[in-house]
Amino acid sequence: MALGVQGVRTCLKYKHDTVFVIAYLGYLLVGCGSFAFHATLSYPMQLVDELSMIYTTSILCYAIFTHDRSRLFSILLGIGLVVLSISITAYYHYIQDPSFHQNTFSILFLATVFRSLYTMKAILRPTLSNTYANKSRRTSLSDKEALYCPVRIDQAIIREMRWIVAMGFITCAAGIAAWTLDNLRCGDFVKWRHRVGLPWGILLEGHGWWHLMTGLGVNYFITWGIWLRHCLNGMQEQYILHWPHKLFSLPVVVPSTEHARYLKLQHVKNDALGVTGLEKKQL
Repeated sequence: MALGVQGVRTCLKYKHDTVFVIAYLGYLLVGCGSFAFHATLSYPMQLVDELSMIYTTSILCYAIFTHDRSRLFSILLGIGLVVLSISITAYYHYIQDPSFHQNTFSILFLATVFRSLYTMKAILRPTLSNTYANKSRRTSLSDKEALYCPVRIDQAIIREMRWIVAMGFITCAAGIAAWTLDNLRCGDFVKWRHRVGLPWGILLEGHGWWHLMTGLGVNYFITWGIWLRHCLNGMQEQYILHWPHKLFSLPVVVPSTEHARYLKLQHVKNDALGVTGLEKKQL
């Protein structure tokens, strides 16, 4: 829920496309629905928890498939996704089979991710390569280009996107693996939790790890979608992916001016701590 609130605030603050504000609202709804379901164990809250995943993924699907397409195509796809979401809702309520929800969510999610990968490789990469291939490093560089030297900016952008995709897949896969293992060895995990006791027994809650890891994974993919959209719109000079540490921080897309301000504050902090020379380069 915290990531959902932060995502909405970031999108509004930095003027990202409205579709991503809606996506983060859906992401927040998933968190609220999950909390409500586990607190009440009621069927209506279970529907909110599970079906909001379908709706949020449909929004992301719309965002990636409608970029640079005609208005008619966007309208037809929007209507199609709404009809699909309503159909999934009605049929799932009728059969009440969790495997149906899991399969439909997986298909929608994978279709969105693989379409994004195709867009990144087949459309964005050649476009960026053509833009920066003949640009000499001896010319006046923007702050963002100087940050990535000696690697060309197009190479750096694609590399960062690959990192986001990898982290998204790894965290989602880890969450799915934890939940699967918890389902297969549920009795053993219950015994181990009782032996360990609180608070450390919480670490053996496989279903909890599922929520945590998949939540992080989806956040990676939404951030990737925001960054991909800005780059497709030719805004890679105006925005930058701020990701101080790949393992211990989360990526966020910010205006280049905001990133430059952060770097300046970091340099001031380093100077105050007496970090100089080679140490700064290592940072």
